[in-house]
Amino acid sequence: MSNRRVLLLLAAFVVGAVVIVASALALLPQTPTAVSTQTTIGGPFELTDQDGQKVTQDTFLGAPTLVFFGFTHCPDICPTALFEMSQLFEALGPDSRKVTGLFITVDPERDTPEVMKSYLGSFHPSIQGLSGTPEQVAAVIKAYRAYAKKVPTQGEDYTMDHTAIVYLMGKDGSFVAPFNLKRPPAEAAEDLRRYL
Repeated sequence: MSNRRVLLLLAAFVVGAVVIVASALALLPQTPTAVSTQTTIGGPFELTDQDGQKVTQDTFLGAPTLVFFGFTHCPDICPTALFEMSQLFEALGPDSRKVTGLFITVDPERDTPEVMKSYLGSFHPSIQGLSGTPEQVAAVIKAYRAYAKKVPTQGEDYTMDHTAIVYLMGKDGSFVAPFNLKRPPAEAAEDLRRYL
Protein backbone atom coordinates (compact mmCIF):
# COMPACT_ATOMS: atom_id res chain seq x y z
CA MET A 1 0.00 0.00 0.00
CA SER A 2 2.76 2.46 0.86
CA ASN A 3 4.64 1.56 -2.34
CA ARG A 4 1.51 2.35 -4.30
CA ARG A 5 1.24 5.77 -2.62
CA VAL A 6 4.86 6.54 -3.40
CA LEU A 7 4.35 5.57 -7.04
CA LEU A 8 1.19 7.72 -7.28
CA LEU A 9 3.01 10.71 -5.74
CA LEU A 10 5.95 10.19 -8.07
CA ALA A 11 3.65 9.92 -11.10
CA ALA A 12 1.78 13.10 -10.04
CA PHE A 13 5.11 14.93 -9.63
CA VAL A 14 6.31 13.84 -13.10
CA VAL A 15 3.00 14.85 -14.73
CA GLY A 16 3.12 18.22 -12.94
CA ALA A 17 6.72 18.83 -14.07
CA VAL A 18 5.82 17.98 -17.68
CA VAL A 19 2.85 20.39 -17.57
CA ILE A 20 5.06 23.21 -16.18
CA VAL A 21 7.77 22.68 -18.81
CA ALA A 22 5.20 22.44 -21.64
CA SER A 23 3.52 25.66 -20.44
CA ALA A 24 6.85 27.49 -20.29
CA LEU A 25 7.78 26.34 -23.80
CA ALA A 26 4.38 27.42 -25.13
CA LEU A 27 5.04 30.95 -23.86
CA LEU A 28 8.31 31.27 -25.77
CA PRO A 29 8.15 33.06 -29.15
CA GLN A 30 7.78 30.66 -32.06
CA THR A 31 10.04 32.60 -34.43
CA PRO A 32 13.49 33.86 -33.58
CA THR A 33 13.55 37.56 -32.74
CA ALA A 34 16.47 39.82 -33.50
CA VAL A 35 18.22 41.22 -30.47
CA SER A 36 19.85 44.58 -31.00
CA THR A 37 23.26 44.65 -29.34
CA GLN A 38 24.54 47.86 -30.87
CA THR A 39 23.98 51.06 -28.93
CA THR A 40 23.89 54.32 -30.83
CA ILE A 41 26.54 56.76 -29.69
CA GLY A 42 26.71 60.20 -31.21
CA GLY A 43 24.15 61.86 -33.42
CA PRO A 44 22.83 65.25 -34.42
CA PHE A 45 24.04 68.28 -32.50
CA GLU A 46 24.41 72.02 -32.91
CA LEU A 47 27.14 73.79 -30.96
CA THR A 48 29.44 76.81 -31.26
CA ASP A 49 33.14 76.42 -31.93
CA GLN A 50 35.93 78.39 -30.28
CA ASP A 51 35.75 80.99 -33.06
CA GLY A 52 32.05 81.64 -32.50
CA GLN A 53 30.92 79.66 -35.58
CA LYS A 54 27.90 77.36 -35.46
CA VAL A 55 28.83 73.73 -36.11
CA THR A 56 26.88 70.48 -36.37
CA GLN A 57 27.86 66.82 -36.59
CA ASP A 58 27.97 67.25 -40.38
CA THR A 59 30.77 69.83 -40.06
CA PHE A 60 33.16 67.03 -39.13
CA LEU A 61 32.17 64.38 -41.69
CA GLY A 62 34.88 63.06 -44.00
CA ALA A 63 37.58 62.65 -41.36
CA PRO A 64 37.90 60.58 -38.20
CA THR A 65 37.17 62.61 -35.07
CA LEU A 66 38.35 62.15 -31.49
CA VAL A 67 35.72 63.51 -29.08
CA PHE A 68 36.44 64.29 -25.43
CA PHE A 69 34.04 65.85 -22.91
CA GLY A 70 35.54 68.07 -20.22
CA PHE A 71 35.81 71.61 -18.89
CA THR A 72 38.46 74.29 -18.65
CA HIS A 73 38.45 74.45 -14.82
CA CYS A 74 39.25 70.72 -14.64
CA PRO A 75 42.35 70.27 -12.44
CA ASP A 76 43.82 67.06 -13.86
CA ILE A 77 41.85 64.67 -16.11
CA CYS A 78 41.09 67.15 -18.91
CA PRO A 79 44.51 68.74 -19.29
CA THR A 80 46.09 65.28 -19.17
CA ALA A 81 43.77 63.93 -21.90
CA LEU A 82 44.31 67.02 -24.07
CA PHE A 83 48.08 66.77 -23.60
CA GLU A 84 47.98 63.09 -24.63
CA MET A 85 45.80 63.98 -27.62
CA SER A 86 48.30 66.71 -28.56
CA GLN A 87 51.14 64.15 -28.41
CA LEU A 88 49.11 61.86 -30.67
CA PHE A 89 48.66 64.66 -33.21
CA GLU A 90 52.39 65.41 -33.07
CA ALA A 91 53.14 61.72 -33.70
CA LEU A 92 50.77 61.74 -36.69
CA GLY A 93 52.87 64.44 -38.35
CA PRO A 94 51.30 65.60 -41.65
CA ASP A 95 48.46 63.08 -41.13
CA SER A 96 47.25 65.19 -38.20
CA ARG A 97 45.47 67.39 -40.79
CA LYS A 98 43.28 64.37 -41.64
CA VAL A 99 41.90 64.02 -38.08
CA THR A 100 39.91 66.37 -35.87
CA GLY A 101 40.01 66.53 -32.09
CA LEU A 102 36.93 67.92 -30.35
CA PHE A 103 36.93 69.13 -26.76
CA ILE A 104 33.23 69.54 -25.87
CA THR A 105 32.58 71.39 -22.65
CA VAL A 106 30.35 69.97 -19.95
CA ASP A 107 30.38 73.40 -18.25
CA PRO A 108 28.75 75.85 -20.68
CA GLU A 109 28.15 78.41 -17.93
CA ARG A 110 31.86 79.16 -17.68
CA ASP A 111 33.24 77.76 -20.94
CA THR A 112 32.30 80.36 -23.55
CA PRO A 113 33.88 80.10 -27.01
CA GLU A 114 36.43 82.76 -25.98
CA VAL A 115 37.39 80.84 -22.83
CA MET A 116 37.68 77.61 -24.82
CA LYS A 117 39.92 79.27 -27.44
CA SER A 118 42.23 80.71 -24.80
CA TYR A 119 42.43 77.40 -22.92
CA LEU A 120 43.13 75.32 -26.03
CA GLY A 121 45.95 77.66 -27.06
CA SER A 122 48.19 75.45 -24.90
CA PHE A 123 47.40 72.33 -26.93
CA HIS A 124 47.72 71.09 -30.52
CA PRO A 125 45.86 73.26 -33.07
CA SER A 126 43.99 70.20 -34.39
CA ILE A 127 41.91 70.24 -31.18
CA GLN A 128 38.83 72.46 -31.40
CA GLY A 129 36.69 73.57 -28.48
CA LEU A 130 32.90 73.36 -28.68
CA SER A 131 30.39 75.01 -26.38
CA GLY A 132 26.74 76.03 -26.52
CA THR A 133 23.70 76.73 -24.42
CA PRO A 134 23.13 74.45 -21.42
CA GLU A 135 20.36 72.74 -23.43
CA GLN A 136 22.60 72.18 -26.47
CA VAL A 137 25.40 70.79 -24.29
CA ALA A 138 22.98 68.53 -22.40
CA ALA A 139 21.69 67.20 -25.74
CA VAL A 140 25.17 66.30 -27.05
CA ILE A 141 26.12 64.71 -23.71
CA LYS A 142 22.98 62.58 -23.96
CA ALA A 143 23.64 61.71 -27.63
CA TYR A 144 27.11 60.40 -26.73
CA ARG A 145 25.78 58.60 -23.65
CA ALA A 146 28.29 60.55 -21.61
CA TYR A 147 27.88 61.72 -18.03
CA ALA A 148 28.28 65.15 -16.46
CA LYS A 149 27.15 66.49 -13.11
CA LYS A 150 27.78 69.77 -11.31
CA VAL A 151 29.30 69.21 -7.86
CA PRO A 152 29.28 72.16 -5.41
CA THR A 153 32.56 72.95 -3.66
CA GLN A 154 33.38 75.78 -1.25
CA GLY A 155 31.27 78.92 -1.39
CA GLU A 156 29.64 79.54 -4.77
CA ASP A 157 32.24 77.49 -6.64
CA TYR A 158 31.70 74.10 -8.22
CA THR A 159 33.45 71.40 -10.18
CA MET A 160 32.14 68.89 -12.72
CA ASP A 161 32.11 65.11 -12.56
CA HIS A 162 32.20 63.80 -16.12
CA THR A 163 32.93 60.91 -18.46
CA ALA A 164 36.63 60.64 -19.30
CA ILE A 165 36.36 58.54 -22.47
CA VAL A 166 37.85 59.59 -25.81
CA TYR A 167 35.33 58.62 -28.48
CA LEU A 168 36.65 57.66 -31.92
CA MET A 169 34.08 58.61 -34.55
CA GLY A 170 34.54 57.38 -38.11
CA LYS A 171 34.58 59.45 -41.31
CA ASP A 172 30.81 58.92 -41.61
CA GLY A 173 30.20 60.24 -38.08
CA SER A 174 29.42 56.84 -36.58
CA PHE A 175 30.95 55.62 -33.34
CA VAL A 176 33.91 53.28 -33.85
CA ALA A 177 35.24 52.62 -30.34
CA PRO A 178 36.71 54.27 -27.26
CA PHE A 179 40.21 55.39 -28.21
CA ASN A 180 43.08 54.63 -25.84
CA LEU A 181 45.48 57.54 -25.38
CA LYS A 182 47.25 55.86 -22.43
CA ARG A 183 50.06 54.40 -24.54
CA PRO A 184 53.09 55.65 -26.46
CA PRO A 185 51.98 58.36 -28.94
CA ALA A 186 53.56 56.54 -31.91
CA GLU A 187 51.52 53.42 -31.11
CA ALA A 188 48.30 55.44 -30.78
CA ALA A 189 49.09 57.23 -34.06
CA GLU A 190 49.64 53.93 -35.88
CA ASP A 191 46.29 52.67 -34.58
CA LEU A 192 44.50 55.86 -35.66
CA ARG A 193 45.99 55.78 -39.17
CA ARG A 194 43.84 52.72 -39.91
CA TYR A 195 40.78 55.03 -39.92
CA LEU A 196 42.19 57.78 -42.17
